[in-house]
Amino acid sequence: MSQDQGGNNNRNEQVEDLMHSISEALQGSRLPEKVKGIVQEELNNLRAFTLDARPARIAIVGRRGAGKSSLINAIFGEQRAEIGDVKAQTGAGKWYAYESELGSLEILDTRGLGEADKPGEAFEHGSALEEVKASIEEKCPDAILFLSKAKEVSARIDEDLQQLLDLKQSIRAAHAYDVPIVGAVTQVDELSPKKPDTPPFDHPVKQQNISEAVDILTGKLSDAVSEPVKVIPLCCYLEFEDGKIVYDIRWNVDTLLDYLIQQLPNEAQIILAKLSKIRSVQKKIARRIGRSVAGMTGVVGANPIPLSDLPVITGMQTVMVTIIALISGQKIDRKGVLEFFGALGVNVAAGFALRQVARQLVKFVPVAGNVVSGAVASAGTYALCEAAIAYFIEDEPITRVKDIYKRVFRRKKKENQDDT
Repeated sequence: MSQDQGGNNNRNEQVEDLMHSISEALQGSRLPEKVKGIVQEELNNLRAFTLDARPARIAIVGRRGAGKSSLINAIFGEQRAEIGDVKAQTGAGKWYAYESELGSLEILDTRGLGEADKPGEAFEHGSALEEVKASIEEKCPDAILFLSKAKEVSARIDEDLQQLLDLKQSIRAAHAYDVPIVGAVTQVDELSPKKPDTPPFDHPVKQQNISEAVDILTGKLSDAVSEPVKVIPLCCYLEFEDGKIVYDIRWNVDTLLDYLIQQLPNEAQIILAKLSKIRSVQKKIARRIGRSVAGMTGVVGANPIPLSDLPVITGMQTVMVTIIALISGQKIDRKGVLEFFGALGVNVAAGFALRQVARQLVKFVPVAGNVVSGAVASAGTYALCEAAIAYFIEDEPITRVKDIYKRVFRRKKKENQDDT
């Protein structure tokens, strides 16, 4: 077992130990049963983000030349899929696994729907749709990306849309899962006028043409699957030399990833957020978790509870901070967590463990005590969230992290009290 794998296992054990301790403290508390249920549900959600985390699985389908392989390379920022400029390139449906120290991402790249000739790679099944169906029997996609070239959204794609609906129904039948579909208008850089041909394509006529292409594909996809479908315009063009990017005009790939993450199950979100390395995406997920945990601690804080060995509130706050650090892609080691809590003034002894951090947090954060108001508990939790974002995702110096915590705590406390 590698050193990194050993570290991951140790961190998972610490998170598991802390969550188990929170559950024990919760069941032993005098909180109302309804409140216990709310806390346990939130704990289960946090578990999905951490202990149950797995790679996201995205199926990419579309006609030949729509840019499936280009999109894979654009997401990875590396040359992961061969691009067929003339002949249909992708053969049998393949789950591409992108591996790194941050985790992995699985993308099902498929033969182009409606292609006129056979692909350059080997294939096992007679039609593109059969290839895709065989692949989804192996693994259930979390979402489907339907790609269409910007210049071809008005072309006759009825057959493609029927096959897309067939695929969606096949996934429902095989896995009892109503897979979300996201449309993508690709190669928007080729729309007229040719100039400007680099992002942000800020020519009014070009922007109008992009908008019209999005509207057309949105209408066709919505008619085909009988529900609203989000469509995002993209440019995924990259050039490589010796495996390195030498020309890059990617545009809106971050917007696509941001929207995709919202559609994924909790257990598939955190790894994709890490791999994207896009701070806006990471911060959005972190704040969503922060708001959820802050709401939960506010409910707990509104009820008198005894100061136990591991308070429910501080335990949940510690898990929240740990998840935000994971989202950032940083390794959750002893040094990182100690430095963060040290910046806040929490003195954690050398025998580091997440359980111990939660205990020490009681002495610092003004949210744990025999009686804590819901407004103060919620404000303290969200302030910790913003401090963790500043430290782990935005790489703010630790001297500024404490100031962020204090400022956000004062503001949220006032807002919460004004609302009551």
